[in-house]
Amino acid sequence: MWRIGRLLGSAVAAVAFLAPASVDAEPAHGIAMHGKLKYAPGFSHFDYVNPDAPKGGTLNMTTGEAFDSLNPLIVNGAPAPGLRGYVYETLLERATDEPFSLYGLIAETVEIPEDRSWVEFRLNPKAHFSDGTPILAEDVIFSMELLRDHGRPNHNTYYKKVAKAEARDDRTVRFTFDVTGDREMPLIMGLMPVLPKHAIDPQTFERTTLEPPVGSGPYLVSEIVPGRSVTYTRDPAYWAKDLNVMRGRYNPAVVKFEVVRDVNSRFESFKTGNVLVWPETDPSSWSSAFNFPAVTQGKVERLELDVAVPAGMSAFVMNTRRPLLKDPRVRQALIQLFDFEWVNRNLYHGLYSRTESYFERSELSSSGRPADERERKLLAPFPDAVKPEVLEGTFRFPESDGSGRDRKPLREALGLLKQAGYELKDGKLLDKTSGRPLVLEVLTLTADQERLVLTFAASLKRAGISLTVRQMEKVQYQQRLNDFDYDLVQFDYPASLSPGNEQNFRWSSASAAARGSFNYAGVRSAAVDAMIAAVLAADDRESFVSAVRALDRVLISGDYVVPLFHLKTQWVAVWKQLMRPAVTPLSGYQLDTWWLEPGR
Repeated sequence: MWRIGRLLGSAVAAVAFLAPASVDAEPAHGIAMHGKLKYAPGFSHFDYVNPDAPKGGTLNMTTGEAFDSLNPLIVNGAPAPGLRGYVYETLLERATDEPFSLYGLIAETVEIPEDRSWVEFRLNPKAHFSDGTPILAEDVIFSMELLRDHGRPNHNTYYKKVAKAEARDDRTVRFTFDVTGDREMPLIMGLMPVLPKHAIDPQTFERTTLEPPVGSGPYLVSEIVPGRSVTYTRDPAYWAKDLNVMRGRYNPAVVKFEVVRDVNSRFESFKTGNVLVWPETDPSSWSSAFNFPAVTQGKVERLELDVAVPAGMSAFVMNTRRPLLKDPRVRQALIQLFDFEWVNRNLYHGLYSRTESYFERSELSSSGRPADERERKLLAPFPDAVKPEVLEGTFRFPESDGSGRDRKPLREALGLLKQAGYELKDGKLLDKTSGRPLVLEVLTLTADQERLVLTFAASLKRAGISLTVRQMEKVQYQQRLNDFDYDLVQFDYPASLSPGNEQNFRWSSASAAARGSFNYAGVRSAAVDAMIAAVLAADDRESFVSAVRALDRVLISGDYVVPLFHLKTQWVAVWKQLMRPAVTPLSGYQLDTWWLEPGR
């Protein structure tokens, strides 16, 4: 096994705790959310790439999710995988060995004042779209307005903070922000996809389409078989192929994604070498499925990679918009009834760890840490928003004896449900007033999800609660999510070392009613809104960490999800003809830095 914990740990220490730097309003080659940039002007390439990686070969991938659109920037439809990285580009490019730093891509320089009230981008004169049209300031402003008015709700959340957009000349664009004090906005604008004004009709943008898009990225959509596959071919005229942020990346000549619904069939494609990389998150498979000849012969390597980013929150999300789940005591009872210890031992070989935080596995987690003075000051206006034990860092989610028959959590749950107005009668939990049973539905997308949900349903049945399982196709499933039409849904909220505006899209009061947002729990909390604002306004790393921990405490105290589990390391199996750089970024392996070794 290949472990890089010491390397990643030193990288985090080197970049995460630097003193804040004063930023003058002058052009720079990049921007950091907090502290200083790691890479100096004129750097050759990122440290986690092989700048001499050979180009060529075909990389076959599989996906279990069907798609019906080549537009990943709208609510409607299920987009094909790969579009955001392979076809569309942004003004700046993220360095994944820093918490949150961006460097010039379409924009060769970025300029901000110390208060970050505006940002100005100077575009690279070499930048052009795949049809040869140069990228100009008018395209950048068009992109912002189009995505704000017709894109996904997160785009509207971000870009409505732009009070003024102006083209200072053909290659210079400035965005001036409103007075919300959001210091992340210059970086948010740097990560905005840049779209061709001449090739898009705003009136039809929100419709799904299978027309190959015009982008500026390293690949073109060369073939599309609706519902079955999408193929990307590297653009021989790609404008940024020699740019420092792209050197050593996007190396295969062809990348193809094939839709294979059945996970066992996808794994067979990997076993035969048709697919060369297999990320694994199922401990059962990791423990027992990798004994086929290619592994024993040394042709396939299993990697366990230490990662430095938070594990995030994987959970059953409870929709508080539903009358049955409005009462926090009902939600607390469902949390009590999830038997992690039994599930982990019997389904997952004991290889998972229980998730106790929305920013698990990082310094941003509040779990096990008493609130510091900065946190307490932020939380003071909301005295009822955080449970005392969460504030003191002593809170833990329920723990059973692992037998599957532990009476203690059952008693705790029934006590909470009694307080909420329910009674257990003839094996059914009934509302004392209406006599109606407590029946809930959970949406699932995969067989693995269904297996876990059925186990949870068995635990709930002990308390008289009926949990029905509805497994759905991707398109219908996404439609139900967009419309918040579910009781519970299993969802993974990933996290980074620099959470920011995406928290608004997940938890803010405004996003609770925004169709297509990720606020699946329906959170409406003044305390949550205030903590997100504090995260966005923090101007140094220490204040930022405190604000994130305060947000973590409010979310945990709200009982919005039934937390599941996470892996301490990242698992991936690889055929040896697919090569990787010697250094791995903070977030784990990065496939766009890998390459196919000729003749191997």
